[in-house]
Amino acid sequence: MIKKYLIFTLFLLFFNNTSFGAASNGQGTLTKKKSNQNYYILAEETIKRAKKLENKNKIKKAKKNYKKAIKYLLKSNAEFPAKADTLNLLGFTHRKIGDFENAEIYYELGLMLEPNHFGINEYLGELYVQTNRINKAKERLKVLENCECEEFNELKEVIEGTKKSKY
Repeated sequence: MIKKYLIFTLFLLFFNNTSFGAASNGQGTLTKKKSNQNYYILAEETIKRAKKLENKNKIKKAKKNYKKAIKYLLKSNAEFPAKADTLNLLGFTHRKIGDFENAEIYYELGLMLEPNHFGINEYLGELYVQTNRINKAKERLKVLENCECEEFNELKEVIEGTKKSKY
């Protein structure tokens, strides 16, 4: 429990920092950076490409796209901090490149904001299965139990071993 509070405190300090969005103007002065890019949408598109590559068994290229998506998601999170959907995708992309520790941190941060977030609960449950923590995965499944959502069925199948993680 202390770990979660520490992570959340660091998260708030990190994402409330007003220097986010600042950029050098090339003369050593920081200026407020204005972005017309919607980094979240760019990340989603990049993740879709990565999934297609992964389905074609082009794992190296897929991981490259997941890493690119992480950069977009971090920029999105800097512009619009503390959004559970962004934290979910940060967890997902980190999990896909094999960085389970950071994936779990992002998922936990997202759950602090939205404890019943369907996607985060499913993906965190899948991470727990991948890291051989089935009891913890079942805890995530219990959260999804009454959601009448596909995330419940997806996670249930992954836990039962009848289906490999879709993503």
